[in-house]
Amino acid sequence: MHMANQSTYRILDYSDLGLVDYKTAWDLQKEIFNLRLMNEINDTFFLLEHPHTYTLGKVAEKENLLSSSEQLEELGISVYEIDRGGDITYHGPGQIVGYPIINLINWKQDTHQYLRGLEEVIMLTCQDYGIKTERNPNYTGVWIGSRKITAIGIKVSRWITMHGFAFNVNTDLNFFGGIIPCGIKDKEVTSLSKEIGNEILLSEVKEKLVSNFQKVFDYKKIIIREKDSYLKTLINIS
Repeated sequence: MHMANQSTYRILDYSDLGLVDYKTAWDLQKEIFNLRLMNEINDTFFLLEHPHTYTLGKVAEKENLLSSSEQLEELGISVYEIDRGGDITYHGPGQIVGYPIINLINWKQDTHQYLRGLEEVIMLTCQDYGIKTERNPNYTGVWIGSRKITAIGIKVSRWITMHGFAFNVNTDLNFFGGIIPCGIKDKEVTSLSKEIGNEILLSEVKEKLVSNFQKVFDYKKIIIREKDSYLKTLINIS
């Protein structure tokens, strides 16, 4: 396993994109991926929310989408088949989605270590709120007993990462009823607000996520970028 030179001064660009259509964010990821691959930008970390969306990863079983097309239309839920690992999951308001687009050559050339790192970011953030979480040896993600609080699905190409995590904070968990989340039938989903007993400011959770991401992935400096500097590069903004 390749370890980055510990003296490397690593910089992370961070942007809070707010509420962004899934397709718009996916297009942006691809754009940023190409720029990172050509070494034209720093490692980049986006936090955002999506409108109601179900996404199916490369190995997803179609039968894990339980909702009919009529139900999807009635509830205003979009469906996308995408290029990350993992099965089916839900994105929606109140859930913080994290998309790190980083070069693992400068950290550790190990996708499993990267997955464990993403889990650690969420676990530290939950710990900040007094919530004890754990890993499940059989499934990627972050758990509180048999309740999943964060789904993780990534794509790594030429050691550059895409996609990331979906952290249920103030999420309406009823929308998980239209799917078998991650194809796992005997487990529940939960959220930070459900575990704590009240809603939490998303901006506060995002600050903690960025701080913990910096800690886990060993960045010396964070540069905060305005979302418009990213979104205006795309022609079709929803």
